[in-house]
Amino acid sequence: MAYRIVTDTCCDFPANMYEELNLSVVALSVNYKGQSVNQYTEQWLREMFDGLRRGEEATTSAANPQDWQDVIEPILQNGEDALVLTFSSGLSTTYQSAVIAAGDLMEQYPDRKVHVVDTLCASLGQGLFVYYACQKRDAGLSLEELTQWCEDHKQNLCHWFTVDDLMYLKRGGRISAATALVGTMLQIKPVLHADENGKLVNMSKARGRKASIQALAKKMEELGLPGENETVFICHGDCLEDAQYLESLVKEKYGVKNVLIYYVGAVIGSHSGPGTLALFFLGEHR
Repeated sequence: MAYRIVTDTCCDFPANMYEELNLSVVALSVNYKGQSVNQYTEQWLREMFDGLRRGEEATTSAANPQDWQDVIEPILQNGEDALVLTFSSGLSTTYQSAVIAAGDLMEQYPDRKVHVVDTLCASLGQGLFVYYACQKRDAGLSLEELTQWCEDHKQNLCHWFTVDDLMYLKRGGRISAATALVGTMLQIKPVLHADENGKLVNMSKARGRKASIQALAKKMEELGLPGENETVFICHGDCLEDAQYLESLVKEKYGVKNVLIYYVGAVIGSHSGPGTLALFFLGEHR
């Protein structure tokens, strides 16, 4: 029986990739300059990051059950089932909303199936996980088989990132004001990851930006799965040159062939700030 993969815009794909991968998508919104925006171009993201640098603020909203229902119900009405791959429950209520919507819809359409997977992923980490799921779908896995594959492998999707300005993490409550102040004075750059619960955890510190980028690449050497790390995603908060430097490291050192570089999306970028840089790959564990 046919099924569709449904995800949300926190996977931070370029707009064309949703169509290329044959995805249905729920849009999360950002409130910026008095407007609620749920679709954004590279130019819009550049302008938002410039605004954040000037001290402007952006707030975000999670997807609610109705948002999910509006996207999933037409799929069920079309006689198809749905596999829903959501933004991490460790960072948002978006997953819980999808579960509520799925339960309500399966009562209305008892002959249809809606499987919901909490990816425990964020940004292009979620994007890379969805990308692999689409490959498995296209290889012929059934809804049940792909659901099981997702549950079995979501702890292999490694998220490693750094930020250029600790003050954005302070505003989001991720670190204390004192830590942010001292770190900024000493040019300390944190190296963080998304843990097994899908929450952001500060793992180590590097002295200076270049060292922090090299530390991200080092994590791929430590955790990457040989033969399965040919595809790597990198996202950045309006710091393309840093992203390209990271790309050169993973290509030269680890033989990576396929790298996608794109902006961190507005929802996550509004919290992590300009200068965010993240590396995503399949590994032995998170």
